[in-house]
Amino acid sequence: MIALLLLLAAALADDYSKYFRWADGQEVVPHDEPEYHFIADMHARIRPLVEDRPGVVRPFIAGRTVEKRPIWAFEISDPTEPIREKMLVFAGIHALEWVGVESAVEFLIASIEHPPPGVQIVVLPVLNVDKRLLVEADLLAGDRVYRRSNMNGVDLNRDFAVNRESQAIWRHILPDRYATSPGPLSQPESQAIDALADAYRFDVSVSLHCFGGYIYTPWSGLFERPPHHAEHTALGRVMQDAQRGGGAWAYQVKELSRWGFFFRALGSELDHLYAQYGTMSFLIEMSRSGMEWHDRSTWKDPFRMYNPADRQPHTDMGADALRAMSWHLSFAETDTREAE
Repeated sequence: MIALLLLLAAALADDYSKYFRWADGQEVVPHDEPEYHFIADMHARIRPLVEDRPGVVRPFIAGRTVEKRPIWAFEISDPTEPIREKMLVFAGIHALEWVGVESAVEFLIASIEHPPPGVQIVVLPVLNVDKRLLVEADLLAGDRVYRRSNMNGVDLNRDFAVNRESQAIWRHILPDRYATSPGPLSQPESQAIDALADAYRFDVSVSLHCFGGYIYTPWSGLFERPPHHAEHTALGRVMQDAQRGGGAWAYQVKELSRWGFFFRALGSELDHLYAQYGTMSFLIEMSRSGMEWHDRSTWKDPFRMYNPADRQPHTDMGADALRAMSWHLSFAETDTREAE
């Protein structure tokens, strides 16, 4: 037993040393979107917290990208409390969607500083690392290029194993809207999410995208209601109510397949995590676009399409929603225990 504990301690120490070496090797450079953080900027903020609070947060490599880059994730919990609930947050599936990444990082930092008792949180700030870095290079070069897929040209939002086919008549009329990847879990990035879900068996997961201003629930690939539709809606409203008091700007909770009668998102992470692992899963479309009708320069700017020039209000809305969910899990379980 002592030998096993020593091996575990050595493995955990190695996670920290790997992360510190990697983070120290990232170069922070000025760029044309100062409201947003490049990957190096993010980790310049995260690294000191990891070093200061090793008992609360642990960095680890959740997988590797097509180009073998590490996909960093962070496990957070209050070490003085037993784990009762588990929550996954991940962002950056699509390379241009930066607002969700910003919210994930803000939530990560807040959770490290004040971990909800009894809740184990895993945050993966950027899944599609390869293409995200390519967008960063675009910005440094003064280019505004539309980028969505991973380096294999696969849309990771369509690469999961559940609800990959539809019988809707609209699949013949709008075939591009019903397309999926070459096969289920065909890419290393989606495999990393699946492996995390299998290992942790999360109670709740939230995937952050942009834009749209919705808190989506399953199903994304089926028009019918899922078995836990009422529970999903109730949990979604926990996040909705945290956004400016649930007022006019709060995101609407909606089953994704019912966003439009012609729309289906086949092979999404939303359906996969729910059906495959029983996780109460959500997909939040952050912001309502960064395009401004009075500013023609934003109309043909792919980066601005997804990311408002003033990101802070949108980042805050996402981070508030995530914090509300994590503390709801903490207090809900505590209330249940006290009632028993």
